[in-house]
Amino acid sequence: MPESVYKVCIILGTRPEAIKLAPVIQQLKRSPAFKTQVVLTGQHREMVAQVMGLFKIDADRDLAIMQHQQTLTDITCRSLSGLESLFTEVQPDLAIVQGDTSTAFAAALAAFYQKIPVGHVEAGLRTDDLFNPYPEEANRRLISQITQLHFAPTALAVENLQRSGVVGEIHQTGNTVIDALLTVAKQNPTCNIPNLDWQKYRTLLATVHRRENWGEPLKDIAKGFLLILEKFPDTALLLPLHRNPIVREPLKEILGNHPRVFLTEPLDYTELVAAIQGCYLLLTDSGGLQEEAPSLGKPVLVLRETTERPEAIAAGTAKLVGTNPDRIFSTTTELLCNRESYQAMATAVNPFGDGHASERILQIVEKYCQTISRLKSLQRT
Repeated sequence: MPESVYKVCIILGTRPEAIKLAPVIQQLKRSPAFKTQVVLTGQHREMVAQVMGLFKIDADRDLAIMQHQQTLTDITCRSLSGLESLFTEVQPDLAIVQGDTSTAFAAALAAFYQKIPVGHVEAGLRTDDLFNPYPEEANRRLISQITQLHFAPTALAVENLQRSGVVGEIHQTGNTVIDALLTVAKQNPTCNIPNLDWQKYRTLLATVHRRENWGEPLKDIAKGFLLILEKFPDTALLLPLHRNPIVREPLKEILGNHPRVFLTEPLDYTELVAAIQGCYLLLTDSGGLQEEAPSLGKPVLVLRETTERPEAIAAGTAKLVGTNPDRIFSTTTELLCNRESYQAMATAVNPFGDGHASERILQIVEKYCQTISRLKSLQRT
């Protein structure tokens, strides 16, 4: 293999990672400077496979760690073990991870143990509350401490990393999820939900899945949805259910019998983009949707007490509403009744990127690998 070809491993396990890494993988795969291996841990098998198919990406390795009722410890330990063997065999010049999942943390740690440089896509997000969200806030902080290339989506993320005193290079790139979103949105996707008339109703798109919302907060969120539906007969609620029964069952119990609630299986990414385009607004605890929806002109109400994406709040594209039913109801009511309030959010500029983040990451990675290669050559001589 010529010295100018660098080996890169990209490790992912969940659907959000697959979506946000897909544009990076495509850039690296097209470049003759890299031999790129895509490694799946298997944390979200079916949902990841759909995204890989959409972006025409094949996995080179699959650790297949998924087990029924797996714990965070299970995910971390099995990922570490599988990646130890793989890294020993492949000896990559760089390992790339994304975000704040247990897969990302385990992959960064496995690379660090073998002194393989780590590139972290979407670096520098913070809530400054170690247990909210849990375990994501700890994961991303730990990854930052062993990363050589920090790909920060925003200026605030850069500041967070600088304040943390991290080592490694910090680069502001924008968020790769905007690259993925705009690519799919240009294809005029559709989302056909049986009996849901997108023209008749102002459809509210909702997603709920985060650990901190399990239990009573989840029930409160559902009660808030019912208050909205009762007050506004021209609204419908589209809620794709997470596969975890801890999330699914309470939502089905509280909302399942309402004639204007449409509970579905998880939408594939094409359908999700179409649903964002077709909905009136979003009610979500998802981080990715806080980034994506503003690019399609849709207000986001965040069903959490904290967010690691305060740029959205500052830009006016999102509002933090928590899980209290009355607050969910009152904030949504404002956007349903006040056209000026709605337009202010819908037309605010998305702070998370311009759709070219993955191109910037490619350039940074190539320059970094060239520099490391030259240093190694000098050391040998």
